[in-house]
Amino acid sequence: MVRTYIKRVDAAIISQNAESATTAMTEAVPLIDKMVAKGIMHKNKAARHKSRLNKKIKALSA
Repeated sequence: MVRTYIKRVDAAIISQNAESATTAMTEAVPLIDKMVAKGIMHKNKAARHKSRLNKKIKALSA
C-alpha cells in the first residue's frame, strides 16, 4: 500500500504536474507515518522517503 502511494507521487512528478504531486504527497505522508507506528517501516526509512519526495516536488515547482 505504501509503495502504491509513493508510486502515485512519482507518477505525478514525472508528468510535471506539481498540483497533483502535492495532493498525492499529502495522501502518502499519513500512510507512511501509520506504517511507522505499526512497526512495519523503520522511522528513518520513512523520513528518507518523505524527504526525497518532498525534494522532488520542490524542484518541480521551482
